[in-house]
Amino acid sequence: MATGKLIMLAAGGTGGHLFPAEALSHALHAKGLRVVLMTDTRAAEYAGNFPAEAVHAVPAATPSGRSPLQKAMALFHIAKGTFAARRIIREVRPDVVVGFGGYPTVPPVLGASLAGVRTLIHEQNAVIGRANRFLAGRADVIATGFAKVGGLTPVQQAKCRHVGNPVRPAVIEVAGREYDWPGEGKIRLLVFGGSQGARIMADIVPAAIQLLSDAERARLTIVQQARAEDEERVRGIYDKLGVKATIAPFFKDLPAQMAASQLVIARSGASTVAELSVIGRPAILVPLPGSLDQDQAANAAFLEEAGGAIRILQPELTPRRLASELSQLIARPAHLTSMAANAKSAGIPDAADRLADLVIATAHSSN
Repeated sequence: MATGKLIMLAAGGTGGHLFPAEALSHALHAKGLRVVLMTDTRAAEYAGNFPAEAVHAVPAATPSGRSPLQKAMALFHIAKGTFAARRIIREVRPDVVVGFGGYPTVPPVLGASLAGVRTLIHEQNAVIGRANRFLAGRADVIATGFAKVGGLTPVQQAKCRHVGNPVRPAVIEVAGREYDWPGEGKIRLLVFGGSQGARIMADIVPAAIQLLSDAERARLTIVQQARAEDEERVRGIYDKLGVKATIAPFFKDLPAQMAASQLVIARSGASTVAELSVIGRPAILVPLPGSLDQDQAANAAFLEEAGGAIRILQPELTPRRLASELSQLIARPAHLTSMAANAKSAGIPDAADRLADLVIATAHSSN
């Protein structure tokens, strides 16, 4: 029986890392385990609602500065955080430490390794990220969100176990909602881009809607995330076109908004792809460019190959290209329905439970 075992989760930086950690925490609690969180000092400020009995903060940094001094300072903070993490881990004595990628997880996972505690890292993307790549050699187990993950050595691949990407309880709540086949009626279009994508969505999507015919525009109802400085501009374009639209800088109920939509335009972060597939909604995905790993491009390719999405690389995302894709989808509502089914078939709704079981098995193997 696993009851009483203590699991330390290491996550921070962005929601993309914290969401799956939060989902795992709920699953572990349901199985009778105790959970604590270790994060970086920056993320600790908004981790107050995280489902854990304690939150421990240690220094961390991303060694991506351009100057040698910036990189040296980042490495100093990582080293400082690693020794702080090792000290805390020796005091708290978790049975296993689970890292969720990003540099805030490097000190906890390294500290656990130095303290002789078993470690598991979860890679959400279809290409392993730099922090997890750095940790992969030391980790005892590598859990993956995708069946195939690029960037791993054969030795590291042997440590891999495919579990899927855990999704928030709010996603599971709406995952049973059937896809509302649009037929000849309205098509509800949801557009969001996150903190690094809302500007291009604000620039391109309204311009694409302008290029549609009056009859095509009449079919659309739009819900779009736009940064505060773009909100009025985007709303004004839709008002002028006579398109019913709801524009806001942030949607607290994004999973419910996904479930209510017939088509989604979004970035292709691992959490977004997981949520789209678990809920089962067709999407036009625009990977965030500029990443050294091109992880979002690989994530989008997975859902495109499954038949649940259309991938458009950002250099190809012009108003004309997007208008062409929208026009074809509006004319083929049955294709939207099949895309929704394909996306759903690629989803792993019990990923949090699968990961929890793997964590428990890893904890037992340390006995």
